[in-house]
Amino acid sequence: MTPTARRALLLLLLTPLLYVLAGAPQSASAHTELVSASPKDGAELKKAPGHLTLTFDETVDLADVRVLTMGGDRLPVSRTPGGGADTVRVALDAPERGELAVMWSVVDAEDGHASSGRIALTIGAAAAGAGGDDAASAPAPSPSVRKGLVAARWAGYLALALFVGGLAFVVLLWPRGAEEPRSRALLVFAWTVGLLATVATIGLQGAYGTLGGLRDALRPVTYADLLATEPGVVLAARALVWVLAAVVLGALLQGGARTSRSPGWRVGALAVTFGLLRTTGMTGHSSEGAEPTWGAVADFVHLLGASLWIGGLAVLTLAVLPRRRARELAVVVPGYSRLAAVSVTGIVGAGLVLAWQVVGSYDALLHTSYGQLLLVKTGVLGAVLLAAFASRQWVRTRLDLAVLLRGDAATVRPFGYSVAVETGLVLVVLAVTSLLVTADPGR
Repeated sequence: MTPTARRALLLLLLTPLLYVLAGAPQSASAHTELVSASPKDGAELKKAPGHLTLTFDETVDLADVRVLTMGGDRLPVSRTPGGGADTVRVALDAPERGELAVMWSVVDAEDGHASSGRIALTIGAAAAGAGGDDAASAPAPSPSVRKGLVAARWAGYLALALFVGGLAFVVLLWPRGAEEPRSRALLVFAWTVGLLATVATIGLQGAYGTLGGLRDALRPVTYADLLATEPGVVLAARALVWVLAAVVLGALLQGGARTSRSPGWRVGALAVTFGLLRTTGMTGHSSEGAEPTWGAVADFVHLLGASLWIGGLAVLTLAVLPRRRARELAVVVPGYSRLAAVSVTGIVGAGLVLAWQVVGSYDALLHTSYGQLLLVKTGVLGAVLLAAFASRQWVRTRLDLAVLLRGDAATVRPFGYSVAVETGLVLVVLAVTSLLVTADPGR
């Protein structure tokens, strides 16, 4: 085994230890759901109630619970006297007769997912024609906000892969890449998109959790409210790590290949990489299930493997191949091929653990939207692996000829085509991954 492959394998093997040292979650949590309401939905009451009691399946923060009238007015929410942290009391201004309908929503403290519903009560004899406007469907996040959140997450995943994988490619395989304009531009692009996507995600996540619109995603109060929650703290930490990543990137751009070989710089780059991967995984579904610690570790390995693979692929496609330098091809291409093989092994192994952890059953895999999206992702990933296999075959059978011909364009072109197809399909995989993060696993 080559030194490059040994270093990559060592990094994947040390990941669980690094994760445990950083502090892994010890308890599982699914999306917060309403367990019961008193009075219950559909109840017929003789007298107007003064309050409504809602009980959820886990502890909730009062700031995360919103109850609105059908007219859009927010109702006061407080703790129930003598109740637990999973129960809240809603003050009502109910009519003496007719129908009262309210809409509730709650934001999961772990991943920011919004759950919502509608409760209708009949007081005395229902008024004629009651239930017309009040019979509206339960509230749900704005489709435009959800699409924006998916797009922001997609951009964030892409930036993470390009930045982490690009740095690893330069450090492990191509130190001269620190001085190549194309690879430098790619790293700067990844850093810029990563920071902007994180900031946009904070606003969109806040609007998503409060069932607001795109305008709400731009309001300072939306940012302030989200940053007071656990998902907001995680996103703020990710933004801070991206800011720290600017120091690492700036040192590399100034020092070039010499900096990439510096032990001090490598320690800083490793710390930033760990922070970006960890904060990205904390906003997913990895901690849901019977073994949240193993799920979170698997998610970390999954993200690390994907970043090494995708980021390296981008640098190879956009920076190495266009140069068509025989000596570089002879050293860099086989090294990346081995690194990609180790990364894909980690992706597949960690993916199996995550599927078992989050989906939980064969029935859920087939009959839930989350499971079906996971199957789509698996199918596209299979196509990516076929393209990667074609690239690997070229490395085994045609690389020597390409080197002898000094990087002849006609000889290298088939490899470039297969790498381009692989890159395009990887973007689709990232898009499906973004959808999975906002989908309910439905365990």
